[in-house]
Amino acid sequence: MTLLPFYIDDLIKTALTEDINYIDSTADLLIDENSRSDAYFMAKADGVLCGVEVAARVFTLLDPETKVTFLASEGERISKGQRIAEISGHTREMLKAERTALNLIQHMSGIATYTRKCVDAVAGTKASIADTRKTLPGLRAIQKYAVTVGGGRNHRYNLTDAAMLKDNHIDAYGSITGAVNALRQKAGHMLQIEVETRDIEEVKEALQCGVNVIMLDNMSADEMKKACELVNGKAKTEASGNVTLENIRAVAETGVDIISLGALTHSVTAFDISMKWGK
Repeated sequence: MTLLPFYIDDLIKTALTEDINYIDSTADLLIDENSRSDAYFMAKADGVLCGVEVAARVFTLLDPETKVTFLASEGERISKGQRIAEISGHTREMLKAERTALNLIQHMSGIATYTRKCVDAVAGTKASIADTRKTLPGLRAIQKYAVTVGGGRNHRYNLTDAAMLKDNHIDAYGSITGAVNALRQKAGHMLQIEVETRDIEEVKEALQCGVNVIMLDNMSADEMKKACELVNGKAKTEASGNVTLENIRAVAETGVDIISLGALTHSVTAFDISMKWGK
């Protein structure tokens, strides 16, 4: 997954407009416009770095003369105390860019770091780690990008990408079979269908419908194992609901193909990075 430059610029402009309005009452009144400075980013924890180009763009969008050099690469494991970037430019603009740049790179690195922990936890199984649509408005692209940097995979990007019959769709329509048949009458041949199931009987019904993906929602490990044996490769299986770093290995060992976690994006802890000023 790549991030389009115009999306990044629009996101940064929105953040800067929210933060600055028309004047920085500290930097603009305190610092001479010709003053120049050096600074650096330092990691304050161990994790996975993500968002280097986004953070750099905050500085260069405010001042094209600013020079940002990253000392670690996207997706690289970094350690507490490691210097990860050097910044040089006009002091005023560097001070204005600092918070927005840090907010973005900390959030993206936090997602990549947690994703990598989940990926490492299921190593040796066939399960892949995937995100969900539980993202912050306006930030979905950078959040899903960060998941891929951490070694995860993207679930559908939005409601257009695939048809997913969740419990409320099924309850509103009446049955899995009826809903799948109704979808197929209207959908194009390229549209994949996923069905959320709550028990083994629903897994059997979804399997008979020939859907592409069967989600095993909030099932126990024993139920998921039985469901995977029942499906036996006739559809992709996806585990979802109440998956944590502590139980993710047991979920993966049931034989599921995909484990999706909303926690990758909706409640991740920001990775701690600080900007230090050169003397």
